[in-house]
Amino acid sequence: MSTAGPLLTVQGISKAFGGVKALSGVSFEVPQGAVYGLIGPNGAGKTTLFNVVTGFIQPDSGGCMLDGTRLTGEPVHRVVQLGVARTFQNIRLFHQMSALENVMVGMHTRSRAGALGAVLRTRRVRDEEARLEAEAHALLERVSVAAWADHPAGSLPYGLQRRLEIARALASSPRLVALDEPAAGMNASETASLSELIVKLRDDGTTVLLIEHDVRLVMGLCDRVAVLDRGELIAEGTPAQVQRDPAVIEAYLGAPAEDARPASHAEGDTALGLPGVA
Repeated sequence: MSTAGPLLTVQGISKAFGGVKALSGVSFEVPQGAVYGLIGPNGAGKTTLFNVVTGFIQPDSGGCMLDGTRLTGEPVHRVVQLGVARTFQNIRLFHQMSALENVMVGMHTRSRAGALGAVLRTRRVRDEEARLEAEAHALLERVSVAAWADHPAGSLPYGLQRRLEIARALASSPRLVALDEPAAGMNASETASLSELIVKLRDDGTTVLLIEHDVRLVMGLCDRVAVLDRGELIAEGTPAQVQRDPAVIEAYLGAPAEDARPASHAEGDTALGLPGVA
């Protein structure tokens, strides 16, 4: 993980829907070059927070900054231009378009052709399209979907559709990619392959913000983790620190930490049942 300063700063985010407070004063920082996990029980506010960071909804108070540039208040396309891309909990591909075309759609904020240029098909437009197509092929190779480039996206196996959606997010050349439950519905082999891909993204310099219900995946993959419960940030730190936190144990198991550990567990086990943390 990079030791540079924060790339994403989330400061005092609150959001209510009618009488339901989805987020309440949430603040944290995502370091540059990190895989940062966001976990919590169902209804904790994770997806609402993702939607605030990526511009899909506006908070009632607070704001988000990307490397000192304010994201809050900007429309979604502008947030993408500023360097934030995302995937969705439910796959949102253009199923009749090819895998390659889906990735090229993700490059629209980088295209300078304009409507007139697209109609006239000038040399500059053709050159740009050739360059973007080559980049799209490279992204498909990066996520191991290159063999399916010309296939309709809807015909790809489920795990490859998930990876294709990540490639489309990467097509905008983001500094921060936000992945909303990318392992949902995957088998163990697909999940392990996804984990390797996320590590490669981080090693290549892309910061990753990750929502994931697979707590073992998060704890084994992320550099830091934030835990939400009923719209509030209840813990933040390294995976080891978060696993030991009494508030986290209570949120997940519904019992105080001192009551959550069976007497038969070894001293090195955690109440969350995750190995490798004393």
